[in-house]
Amino acid sequence: MEQLLHYIQVVGYWGYLILFATIFLESFPLTFFFPGDSLLFTTGFLASQGYFNLILLILVYFLASVFGYIASYAFGKYVGHIVLQKDGFWWIKPKHIEKTHQFFEKYGVKAIVIGRFVPVVRSFSPALAGAGGMKYSKFSRYSLLGGGLWTGGLTLGGYYLGRIFPNAHIYLTPIIVAIVLVSLLPIFFDYISKNK
Repeated sequence: MEQLLHYIQVVGYWGYLILFATIFLESFPLTFFFPGDSLLFTTGFLASQGYFNLILLILVYFLASVFGYIASYAFGKYVGHIVLQKDGFWWIKPKHIEKTHQFFEKYGVKAIVIGRFVPVVRSFSPALAGAGGMKYSKFSRYSLLGGGLWTGGLTLGGYYLGRIFPNAHIYLTPIIVAIVLVSLLPIFFDYISKNK
């Protein structure tokens, strides 16, 4: 942990660019494995300890999430059908696409907002919205709303945890593991319900 904090201090403002790129790229099917929830929460916590500027952090994440979704939507609209219809393109499995389709069927356009909080679905939904012909005006409205709730909510959650428990950095690793596990719960429950 000490080494991580040292690197954060060394890179300075370049760190924000790295964080922007990470959240931007997580919006694409090919990079669905990039960290999302855990990164927002952890850096929010680090902002409470003075390692990041909270307002700048949330702004960077919000812009990255919105621009990432817009770019992924365009990808889906123009070339996504080629990738998404392949049977197991690289590490993209048909089950990932099917899961996101089912999510859309259940929630409709609200899937753009709700899907922000579900790993894998978060990365596939904008491309599928583009490939499926969702109107851009509708997509962009829900993308802005979802991006704001997701980036603001999780980053502030980490920040306030750090403010309430100043020595929480001692427990940061278990907290990150807990966040990852909680974010995977929807996928776990979905798997259980399908295999009953």
